[in-house]
Amino acid sequence: AKGINKNRITGKGYGESQLVNDCGCEPTNQSNCSEEQHQANRRSEFIITKL
Repeated sequence: AKGINKNRITGKGYGESQLVNDCGCEPTNQSNCSEEQHQANRRSEFIITKL
């Protein structure tokens, strides 16, 4: 809708396999981390390969 061909965009979900900090909850869903630390792992990263 914004002029980018859908074949040029891909996405991958990593869940808790590639955290940016040590605040994973698996497998117990218990953690001593703050909500702010958990939010750092809930992210989307966009990598631009060519302009």
